Amino acid sequence: MSDFRLRVFAAVARHLSFTKAGQELFVSQPAVTKHIRELEAQYGQRLLERRGNRVSLTEAGRLLHAHAEAAAAAQQQLEDQLLGLRDPNEAAGRLRLGASTTLSQYVLPGLLPAFQARYPQVQLSFLNANSERIAEALLRGELDLGFVEGRTKSQDLHYELLLPDELVAVRRATPGGPPAVPLPRADALAHPLVLRERGSGTLEILEFALRAQQIKLSALPVAIYLDSTEAIKRYLEAAPTALGFVSRRALDRELAAGLLEIVPIQGLHLARQFEAVSVQGQVLARPAQRFLSFVQGQLKGGK
Repeated sequence: MSDFRLRVFAAVARHLSFTKAGQELFVSQPAVTKHIRELEAQYGQRLLERRGNRVSLTEAGRLLHAHAEAAAAAQQQLEDQLLGLRDPNEAAGRLRLGASTTLSQYVLPGLLPAFQARYPQVQLSFLNANSERIAEALLRGELDLGFVEGRTKSQDLHYELLLPDELVAVRRATPGGPPAVPLPRADALAHPLVLRERGSGTLEILEFALRAQQIKLSALPVAIYLDSTEAIKRYLEAAPTALGFVSRRALDRELAAGLLEIVPIQGLHLARQFEAVSVQGQVLARPAQRFLSFVQGQLKGGK
């Protein structure tokens, strides 16, 4: 998309926000407004409707947005193919990644520097959100490749196993105390519970396991829902009676420091899978192909 004004318009159309479009492209909001007005003058059509703080696309705007996105995709595909003619093993261009919270905090960041060193011509961006939002962003064309956990699957997305994981119950450790003993399920679930928010794969796995045992989450004493694993861990460190559920992979530092301890729960096993996800039927561009292969190789060697 050689016309920068089209990039600006596409960003406004994606976010339905002049401010967020400016943040994405590192330009001021007045500059965004200027580019949109120039496009409207060029095409002789209103492209956007603004009512207060709300922005919506006109019919002409929806048409231009579709063509702008198609043009950007065609340009990226051309760049991939031209690069492939020069070096079949190389990759270059934009790569928009998204990952659910556990993956984006504890699994993928440590792999990014090595990938960037191997493929310096790939421009990475990374969205950290829950599994539901990652799926939505893929379907809206805002991401090239995602990584999620959870049980819900969309027929419009393709899932590929990446890595097994396990959720564990965890609480504040008692300094010098004995190791945690397995708790009966009823006793464990009577504690104030600290859980992830709706839409997260972590909560979905827990809720599915409880439902299989005829236990409703709404009947349990949930103290708070938090939107990140780090927030759950910090909360638990300050709440001696609370119990939380997080990925075992997120606990290395806290377990080593004696801040938190894993509490086995009798009759409650919370296995899950981390998966790579992309749009069904859509061929991954070369940067996404290279990243997926790279991550699979690194995780296979390190698990």
